[in-house]
Amino acid sequence: MSLARTCLAFCLLLVSTGSYAQLSLEVDGEKLSASEQAASQALLQDALQVLPPQFRQRLDRKVNFSWQQLPEQVYGRTVKVDQIRLNQRLLPALVDGSAQTQQTNRPHGTVRRELLATVIHELTHLYDRAQLWPTVEKIRLQRCQNRASSSGLVGLPDNCRGETARRFTLSDNPRLLDIAGWPQYVGRRGEREQENHQVARSPDLYELENAREFVAVNMEYFLLDPDFACRRPTLAAYYREQFAWTPPNQAKCDTSLAYLNAGNDFAKEPLGKIDPERVYAVDYLLAEANDQLASRWGHSMIRLIICAPGRPRGPACRLDLDQSLVLSYRAFIGDVQLSSWGAMIGAYPSRLFVLPLAQVVDEYTKTELRSLISVPMNLDRQQINDFVTRSVEQHWSYDGNYYFLSNNCAVENLKLLRTGTNNPKLQTLDSIMPNGLLEVLEARGLADSTVLKDRKEAMRLGYLFDSYRDRYQAMFDVLRTHLPIKQESVEDWLELPAKQRSQWFAQADIRTTAAMMLLEKAAQRKQILVAQQELKERYLSGRKVPDKGLDKAGNALEQILANSGFLSRPAEMLEGGYGLPQPAEWQHLETESSNRQKYLLKLRDSLDNEVRSLLEPKRLAELETIEDNLKLLGKHLREMHKASGGLMLP
Repeated sequence: MSLARTCLAFCLLLVSTGSYAQLSLEVDGEKLSASEQAASQALLQDALQVLPPQFRQRLDRKVNFSWQQLPEQVYGRTVKVDQIRLNQRLLPALVDGSAQTQQTNRPHGTVRRELLATVIHELTHLYDRAQLWPTVEKIRLQRCQNRASSSGLVGLPDNCRGETARRFTLSDNPRLLDIAGWPQYVGRRGEREQENHQVARSPDLYELENAREFVAVNMEYFLLDPDFACRRPTLAAYYREQFAWTPPNQAKCDTSLAYLNAGNDFAKEPLGKIDPERVYAVDYLLAEANDQLASRWGHSMIRLIICAPGRPRGPACRLDLDQSLVLSYRAFIGDVQLSSWGAMIGAYPSRLFVLPLAQVVDEYTKTELRSLISVPMNLDRQQINDFVTRSVEQHWSYDGNYYFLSNNCAVENLKLLRTGTNNPKLQTLDSIMPNGLLEVLEARGLADSTVLKDRKEAMRLGYLFDSYRDRYQAMFDVLRTHLPIKQESVEDWLELPAKQRSQWFAQADIRTTAAMMLLEKAAQRKQILVAQQELKERYLSGRKVPDKGLDKAGNALEQILANSGFLSRPAEMLEGGYGLPQPAEWQHLETESSNRQKYLLKLRDSLDNEVRSLLEPKRLAELETIEDNLKLLGKHLREMHKASGGLMLP
């Protein structure tokens, strides 16, 4: 048998029996006392014991540790592929045992715990840099190269390509980069974002330095913190998969995940909890486009269909509309702050809001007169659970920048879907427009819009929430049927001054009066939107040119903006800890969020009282006339109802 065949057979035997060389850790004891050597070796032994078996097998080398002079804040440093230095100023405390209790201002607490984490951290760097090719693969590659060379070929033949496929290390693994916060650029296939925006609830901001440090820092917590899988479940699952191993000290996690409901009902407790197992389905929620620049291609959101407590998971959960939540990436701004230019240049933070479905439906269908479609996504059970978990993780950790053209709602949702589901069909999918994203999701078989074919059934089952524009037009048709008005569309009617509309009230019957009342409320919402726009422009210009009239209301507004940030960046309510808040932190969250919500309610009432005095006289007069109209119509309707004997005519 040839030497090459003998070597290959030996290597195959090693692979089949699992007889790998093991990682060994040794301390340079030349200048150490017996007690210093013993304490050092005990530290290294503790590190070796917590490492995954595959880690020890793959990093099959002897690594030498020595105590050297290092900068005070540096605990350890890798200098060669088999040499790591530790800070000698920490050795005395390790020897006399005080390192066990001596506290630091670093994440792991005690000096010894930090030293143990440092050893794990530096070994992870060595592991991450190591060539992870098994010996057999190296031999196969060499044989393939020899065959190609002897045949006079340039490069490698096709039958070698599978053998030379790249093996990713931890820090350049595409899945890890997605989870870590360096996702693919949407629209620039293959490129990675350079800035990491998962800045909140970090165990150690050093992890954001680069992907290598991210891997090493989180390896410390994966091995040493029993709660790591509860605080960073997506990353913990990645590590478990990489090493085919679960830390024996891993804690049992609560099935519920805490989130803050950013609904506009300030009288409602904002802290909520969601169990991924109660989520029946995930829908792509799209608000149709309108003529506004920022809405010309629609608005992209994600809807979680959640089953009511006690209801078995199934299609009937779609009727539990009060349970559904909407995940919406938005620029964190009060409406009064919104500037199209600011959105273009990324002047606003992009954050993941969690909103009640009812508020989103009202916002688009009643106020903006835009319909909503809720298109089911084709995800399996595990993908749904993983997506919900990842979404809540992002809710607590992500603070990005909103760019209208490159990092808008569609882009953010696509990145979330990629990372949350780990569906390979999403990895090569690109779209920067909300309506375009839905189209490509359908083309890949990831979304099913056939549920919209039957409009009536789609509305009944909550796949379609129609714009109130059609309802308003139907009410306006009632007016045209019973009154000789000249206007031909509901828009024309709403454009009339409120005083002119009131001239028709006396001629209306019960049904027409009811229709007029609904339309007058629509006119009121429209005028409020116009008033908000005018105040926005005045507020923004007032930042450059002092506006005494805006001072008092402006102060209330600033306070609202300053104090409502916790609804989109809930991490600011917690000190210490990292990742998903655990049950021990929930009580503090509940108390703190409730107190802030009550303060916001008080500020909003104060602002409401001040804003009226800031409106332009013409706008204020129009709003007051609409209020009078509504009172008059209500009174007229009650009188006619009473006169008819309490029966409403058809």
